[in-house]
Amino acid sequence: MTTLDLTRAELALIVLYLNKAEARDKICRAIQYGSKFVSGGQPGTAQIVDKNTSLARKVFRLFKFVNDFHGLISPVPKGTPLPLVLLGKSKNALLSTFLFLDQIVWLGRSGIYKNKERTELLGRISLFCWLGSSVCTTSVEIGELGRLSSSIKKMEKELKGDAKNDEVYRAKLQKSNDRTLALVKSSIDIVVAIGLLQLAPKTVTPRVTGALGFTTSLISCYQLLPARPKIKTP
Repeated sequence: MTTLDLTRAELALIVLYLNKAEARDKICRAIQYGSKFVSGGQPGTAQIVDKNTSLARKVFRLFKFVNDFHGLISPVPKGTPLPLVLLGKSKNALLSTFLFLDQIVWLGRSGIYKNKERTELLGRISLFCWLGSSVCTTSVEIGELGRLSSSIKKMEKELKGDAKNDEVYRAKLQKSNDRTLALVKSSIDIVVAIGLLQLAPKTVTPRVTGALGFTTSLISCYQLLPARPKIKTP
């Protein structure tokens, strides 16, 4: 494969990535929280960028609540423990509510909906929903990692030295790594939500919130990266 072919392949991946509304949203999220970190909650250009980017991001999330509502009413895989099922459905319900209320907040902050007090109240309720969904996500990931760990250990005993060459084993290891990253992200997002709600203003300052939000934004950007095609060697 020539250098030109490699360049075309890389550009195709970038185009594929940027065509995703979710990817553009997470890039804007990184800009938003990066600006929050720089401003530290103080008036200035960085705070203006933070607020404007936050409002712009809401457009990418229009009708996105349908995704989690669909997950809420969809059947779960067989064999999933009841506590994980309940936590997963709670996460879907809370996240769907957050995204739905977030649309009303966007209408208020863009001047279409005129009740400012109700807009701020709904914005706060939506953030509590996001906080709850992050707690549920963290709990689900811990439970699923425990199940995966038991399954991986069982396969290691059965396959012994050949485990690393088994495709199912390697797929479970990759799934375990993905869930570990998701666990880290959701755990940090809990602190970000606490910061946005100002539940612990002395500990989780705007600068801390910005730093942690920027970190989870980068994790989200990484999670959305398309798989690289396998390059055939002559």
